[in-house]
Amino acid sequence: MNSSKIVLGTWSWGVGFAGGDQVFGNNLGVEELKPVFDEAMASGLNLWDSAVVYGMGASETLLSTFTKNCKREDVLISTKFTPQIAGESANPVADMLAGSLGRFATDYIDIYWIHNPADVERWTPYLIDLVKSGKVKRVGVSNHNLAQIKRAEEILSKEGVHISAVQNHFSLLYRSSEKAGILDYCKENSIDFWAYMVLEQGTLSGKYDTVHPLPVGSQRGDTYNPLLPQIEKLVAVMRTVGDRYGITPAQVALAWAIAKGTTPIIGVTKPSQVQDAVRATQVVLTADEVKMLEDAAGSIGVDTRGSWEMPMI
Repeated sequence: MNSSKIVLGTWSWGVGFAGGDQVFGNNLGVEELKPVFDEAMASGLNLWDSAVVYGMGASETLLSTFTKNCKREDVLISTKFTPQIAGESANPVADMLAGSLGRFATDYIDIYWIHNPADVERWTPYLIDLVKSGKVKRVGVSNHNLAQIKRAEEILSKEGVHISAVQNHFSLLYRSSEKAGILDYCKENSIDFWAYMVLEQGTLSGKYDTVHPLPVGSQRGDTYNPLLPQIEKLVAVMRTVGDRYGITPAQVALAWAIAKGTTPIIGVTKPSQVQDAVRATQVVLTADEVKMLEDAAGSIGVDTRGSWEMPMI
């Protein structure tokens, strides 16, 4: 399924709890986002990632406004079950999926995720019937460590279902999934690794620095603005590497993630970001450039693990 070198993320679409306004300082609607969707689809980028928890259905609803106008087979939809907002019914996973199916006006989701490892033993088995019923084509786990990934696979494989993708925070500033052996495990078992926050919510895009901070009052501004003096040093090296190819620091971050064998998820809010992403997929960094970037990232001593993440190691 995953022929695309990148996934388009919609965390910053929509407003509300854990939505684009609170986390990113955005307030985007159909009018702003339709050109973004159209540009992506025209560029052959058709793999879209969302979650119920992003704005409590707002991100899915916005995305569905566009996907409903496509042939279903032309678009790939990825969304998630988030344990923290599960209901009290007999099957909260099926219920949350039903809400997503309704919003997308479809009878199946291409890839469905357990969003975090709140209780691997409890939630993983619910995926089995969803796959067998055809409501879910593929399953993945997100924010899981290696032991949890292996346990989820063990539970699923007894019923002939397998994990097809892992989605974790992975960037030049946060390589814990690599250090923990998760990237190697995925490669050995033909599991796709989707890297989220490759740009650290825009901090590695080259657009922000101590003079031009992230939106003040947003969660990402609160998180990253105090770190900008150190992060500027890494971005300077990213700029040096990018200049060799005529690309931006943001494109360097994506090219690096692809060079590591991962599929980066990028949050897109402007058509130009889609075009930039397409260009990044065409750049192949050398091993020396990858090492140069990683050495620079390691030297600044910044840890960007999210408040929702458990340590991977």
